[in-house]
Amino acid sequence: MTDLRNFLTSALGHQPKDMALYEQALTHGSASRTTYERLEFLGDRVLGLVVAEWLYERFPDEPEGQMSRRYNALVARETCADVGRELGVPAQIRLGRQAREDHATESDNVIGDVVESLIGALYFDGGYAAAKAFIRTAWAPWLDSQTGAPVHPKSALQELAAAKNWGSPKYEIVSRFGLHHAPTFRIKVSIRGAGEAEAEGPSKQDAETAAAIALLEKIK
Repeated sequence: MTDLRNFLTSALGHQPKDMALYEQALTHGSASRTTYERLEFLGDRVLGLVVAEWLYERFPDEPEGQMSRRYNALVARETCADVGRELGVPAQIRLGRQAREDHATESDNVIGDVVESLIGALYFDGGYAAAKAFIRTAWAPWLDSQTGAPVHPKSALQELAAAKNWGSPKYEIVSRFGLHHAPTFRIKVSIRGAGEAEAEGPSKQDAETAAAIALLEKIK
């Protein structure tokens, strides 16, 4: 317990008061019925508010479209997972035996969800100011590295298709396989007259993004 408290204090920049909240935030469904899912729901919304407020202040002259691109990149599951790895979160996640053997702590979905659940716990334990301070510190390298408003691959594919008068890209699930807590999705994206591509990912969104990248590479 002392080691966990020290980790949380260092990672979150806040001295925990209610350790039960953080224990729940770190608990995967394979280990207990009391899991991180509800806290992840809350933390996702807190993260979104903090990032939106941050972008509004930092880029006072940017239009909504460009801020949305920045926002989507910063709150993406991959970014949350990268933040979690930087903080050392995977080693603290509480998993059942099967999930450990299946390397669930390497999953962007699991790590990203736990990071958001920790934000939810921090919000309850320390208030909005503590959650905001943590997010602005932990996410600063990712925001600072944005030389411009990033274009999401799905948006780039949509814009290219519109410019070429090809019609909108269509995404469909080809298959879903793997374990329940760590599924893999295979997605096909197609544009009439331009071609199609398939790709896999740990979530439907990730697989769609990978498929869009693959089709962009084929078209360009």
